[in-house]
Amino acid sequence: MKKKAAYRSDRVKMVHKSVSPPGASPGLIQPSSDSLTPKLVLVSYNTDALLEMPCDNLAEAFSKIQDQPQYKHWLEIKGLGAKKMLEELCEHYSIHHMEMEDVVNAYQRPKMEEHTSHLFLVSRLFYRDVNDDLKNEQVSIFLFPNLLVSMQDSYVDQFESVRARLRSGKGLIRTANVDYLAYGLMDTAIDNYFPLLEAVSESLDVLEDNLFDQPTRSLLQQIQKFKRELIAIRRAVFAERDKINDLLRTHTDFFSEQTKVYLKDTYDHTIQVLDIVDSYKEITASLMDIYLSNVSNRMNQIMKVLAIISTVFIPLTFVVGVYGMNFDYLPELHWRYGYPIVMIGIGVLVILQFLFFWRKGWLDKS
Repeated sequence: MKKKAAYRSDRVKMVHKSVSPPGASPGLIQPSSDSLTPKLVLVSYNTDALLEMPCDNLAEAFSKIQDQPQYKHWLEIKGLGAKKMLEELCEHYSIHHMEMEDVVNAYQRPKMEEHTSHLFLVSRLFYRDVNDDLKNEQVSIFLFPNLLVSMQDSYVDQFESVRARLRSGKGLIRTANVDYLAYGLMDTAIDNYFPLLEAVSESLDVLEDNLFDQPTRSLLQQIQKFKRELIAIRRAVFAERDKINDLLRTHTDFFSEQTKVYLKDTYDHTIQVLDIVDSYKEITASLMDIYLSNVSNRMNQIMKVLAIISTVFIPLTFVVGVYGMNFDYLPELHWRYGYPIVMIGIGVLVILQFLFFWRKGWLDKS
């Protein structure tokens, strides 16, 4: 029972719970009971300056955005455990409650929805936690003409590289509009797949070596774990590719043609990730075949050893059975040297059998 529980704890959750009860009215904003308290950081920037300002509440963030029209703004919200704050955000920026329901719900596929006042984008973040378990987190982006609002339900920072680019002021990130910042966030989410998949590749190589040395049930469980992780990653990246393709093909005022040029590179990255995931899925399937083949070979070796032992003892059993009948007409029973001669004969018989097996190649380990 303990082994079974340990195996199940390693699984990647493929079924995601919904926080909205069945039959609830659409647009119900109901954060999960385990959602974190929101933390707000407002990043205001232009070509010449950058301001990073933690905010205690949305009213403070709204005031700073309104008082600084010369800046472009990135409002980063981590933690979705305040229903009142989410409703206030919807009211202030004319965000439909159906969109906010998608934000707080447990799982949404990567997608793009265009509205009159803004663009709604969903991406997925994959990373390892402290227990080396794969986490699949949603990041939601609301893109306005001069404002980007990003929302996620954990405090994990996956966009430090984007923040570092803003601080350095290099490239287009501070001179371009906020759509370039949205591109930077989506591109970072995709780029994070590459080191994750590289670690998976190294783990699969180690698994392959261990399978040839000593195939065990724990290795089989690890193979299944990686297979499920790759399925989850492919599911997210496949939808991410479709979302970026929609952005490239759809004419929208929220994404400039200049930014779409860079977005094509992100689209290429999604194709590369899908190719890598598909190849790793084939590797996991081959590792499963290797495991089954090695287990079968080990069973054949065991059966061969048992068959040789049985074959050796069959004639010996016959000999000792004959002399165990104790009939008086067996002259060897009354002969002084009968017992040692029989034992020597049994030894010679065993040697001859092993020589025969060796000449046939039956004693080979392969």
